[in-house]
Amino acid sequence: MSSCVFCAIADGSGPATRVYEDDEVVAFLDIRPIARGHTLVIPRVHAARLEDLDPASGAAVFRAGQRIARAMTRSELATDGTNLVLNDGRAAFQTVFHTHLHVLPRWGGDRVRMGIGLVRRRPHDPETTAALIRAGLERLTAEEHQ
Repeated sequence: MSSCVFCAIADGSGPATRVYEDDEVVAFLDIRPIARGHTLVIPRVHAARLEDLDPASGAAVFRAGQRIARAMTRSELATDGTNLVLNDGRAAFQTVFHTHLHVLPRWGGDRVRMGIGLVRRRPHDPETTAALIRAGLERLTAEEHQ
């Protein structure tokens, strides 16, 4: 699927600030984040819509999303919560037709409202933010191996 921007990111030919990847998924910072640390998790295999996604790939996407959310709480981002959002289809505001999970970090009092403020979205120092999330993933891995 050479015309798919997320397929290009998955195969390494497209630009992205990656925070996590394994054999099944790639996670990278959203270029128009709702909040600092807003991460997208995509399956490496192309699936335009949720109905096209193999259940095992879907499970891998959500496993990675949960792991990244847990890592954000352990990072210097120090999140208080997370929204995991998957927009499926144009009617649900899907704009890139390669299934993807939004990992949206939240803090008490952050004033983010779902559906409001989604137009004015700007990156928040992507390299530093990605490094913070990767550090949280390292802390999580160390914690799991204790």
